[in-house]
Amino acid sequence: MGSLPPDLRQALTTAARVTRLLITSDFDGTLAPIVSHPADARPLPRAADAFRTLAGLPSTTTALISGRSVHDLAVLSGLGGEAVLVGSHGAEFDTGFAHEIDELLLERMRTTLDDIVSRHPGATVETKPASVALHVRNASTTDAERALAEAWRASGDWDAHITEGKAVLEFAVIDTDKGEAIDILRERTSASMVVYFGDDVTDEKAFRRLRGEDIGVKVGPGDTLARYRVDSPEDVGEALDFVYRQRSGAH
Repeated sequence: MGSLPPDLRQALTTAARVTRLLITSDFDGTLAPIVSHPADARPLPRAADAFRTLAGLPSTTTALISGRSVHDLAVLSGLGGEAVLVGSHGAEFDTGFAHEIDELLLERMRTTLDDIVSRHPGATVETKPASVALHVRNASTTDAERALAEAWRASGDWDAHITEGKAVLEFAVIDTDKGEAIDILRERTSASMVVYFGDDVTDEKAFRRLRGEDIGVKVGPGDTLARYRVDSPEDVGEALDFVYRQRSGAH
């Protein structure tokens, strides 16, 4: 029977039978395990295979919604051209950004964060098309706390949209919201039901936008608005494979 909770298994069975299904997921911590170096992240084979085969079924759409850029998401996931890729916490679609990018502000933020990480070993800066992120996963507790505090203080001078995640603080020059991305994808696909997997605090905005019989699945510990929970990315792979087997048999 597998390790999925019985109530989630029943909900996914129902989802597999709807007319138009939209299956969405974060990338890091869901399809791919969390790693020390972001560039090393790769989806678990079972999860990636299920995401890919689900996308090939009639009236079924799969989408990754990540804080990463669409380009990086395509390279790391290997799902470009099969799944819909949405980057920058929901602000970057394959058609580009909806708003103009403030390049000067982006450069100011990048320069300041580079200066901060130079004083705190283990902290790193990730530059994206519309945001700059401070990562402290590999820093000591003291250096992580100090780097984050300095970044918060500096942000008082920036007209930036701030997203706080697990060991990361991101500053965007345009508004970003995974929940809004859910709404856009739902409308584009005329989905009868949405399934969303997420592990981070940033995924709560997506869970908040779910409605009716939609299925939100929190991966790992922590408070959540999601109705269901699994322990790990391995469980996400099992869940996606389960939906594929149920839905492919229904068509």
